[in-house]
Amino acid sequence: MKIKLTAFLTLILTIVMLLCSCMGQNNEKSVYYLNFKPEVAEVYERIANDYYNETGIRLNVVTAASNTYEQTLKSEIAKADAPAIFQINGPRGYASWKDYCADLSNSKIYGLLSDKNLAIRDGDGVYGIPYVVEGYGIIYNDSIMQKYFDSPDKQVDVSSVDDINSFAILSSVVTDMTRLKDSLGIDGVFASTSLKPGEDWRWTTHLANIPIYYEFKNNDIDLTGDQTREIEFMYADNFRNIFDLYINNSVTDPKLLGSKQVADSMAEFALGRCAMVQNGNWAWSQIAGVAGNTVDENDIKFMPIYMGVEGEEKQGLCIGTENYLAINKNLTAEKRELAENFLFWLFTSEKGKRYVTQELDFITPFTSFDSAEVPDDPLAREVVEYMNRGDVFSVDWNFTLFPSQTFKDNFGSSLLAYAQGTKPWNEVRDSVISDWKKESSR
Repeated sequence: MKIKLTAFLTLILTIVMLLCSCMGQNNEKSVYYLNFKPEVAEVYERIANDYYNETGIRLNVVTAASNTYEQTLKSEIAKADAPAIFQINGPRGYASWKDYCADLSNSKIYGLLSDKNLAIRDGDGVYGIPYVVEGYGIIYNDSIMQKYFDSPDKQVDVSSVDDINSFAILSSVVTDMTRLKDSLGIDGVFASTSLKPGEDWRWTTHLANIPIYYEFKNNDIDLTGDQTREIEFMYADNFRNIFDLYINNSVTDPKLLGSKQVADSMAEFALGRCAMVQNGNWAWSQIAGVAGNTVDENDIKFMPIYMGVEGEEKQGLCIGTENYLAINKNLTAEKRELAENFLFWLFTSEKGKRYVTQELDFITPFTSFDSAEVPDDPLAREVVEYMNRGDVFSVDWNFTLFPSQTFKDNFGSSLLAYAQGTKPWNEVRDSVISDWKKESSR
């Protein structure tokens, strides 16, 4: 009987301990982060482990499968245990999720932003914080450029890339370099303008972003409202300026550009067949990975994309993101504070910053990172340098507002027809305007 009583008491004690353990777990502080990028899911697992060891706070990271983030967010945000931190894709993403986005204008993470204009605003409020930025422009081979600047046969009075700060100067230099291409040892100034269907995104989004940026900026368009559902394409001729410069001073004849891919143009640059190519800092891995690459890392640099818009002399690179952090305003004040504290730790602590730069490979827009704390590649360093310059402004990424993939596909088809001489520019311009309106109404 005594043995049975002892066993019974042991069972009761075990149950009590289990209940206490569960209660402790239920009361444990935690932050739920719905991650957008499957490729860094394992990194966030290690981040969560280190954060718990340092703070005692659990970071619960759920990663949406590729191309399912919006669907996953819609499902998770409706649950009792909803994400505290989630991501939105620019102003249009904010418009979809504004009922869940807390105002972060007084948050510590917003205070760290080096360029406050990068945040998503609505009135006086701040609802999206960019956490990783990228930049694009015209990548150039400084060795070839120096060869041109030193040429006794050059006809343009420039001595360095610093002298190029407008389309007029850029056009004169490029035209002159084409004239001297044999002595410069290149097949063309620009790499192939890849216009193969599915490969034309550098022009239908990135290049087209610049005239749309100026249109929205100069007309004081509210990027979170319905005004973006129509455009005038008022800088269409400026787009044509730079596009013509690309295709008429290229390694490849304009009529053959429909077969060219981005990989072709990056290989042409890496092998020294051209001096310039439009792309972003992500192109470093493509350049470095080309077999037989002849371009020295120290010669790979950026210049802005000029197209003849007033005031472009102060223009820098196109720097922005499609990735903004938001905090769920419908949670308790304590949970929102826990979410803010984690983000502050990630982007300010020694361990967090090491994850950001060395494993997540983010170029961040926060003042807590110095010039040495960036991904170790030449184009990333160039983006950071431009971002920190006080004498130029960055061109925002407004292509997140472009209405649909159908719009981009139609635009690419029109550009190819124009390059091949079968579609006049005024028809390209008109189709862009009409397609934008049609696709925005869907």
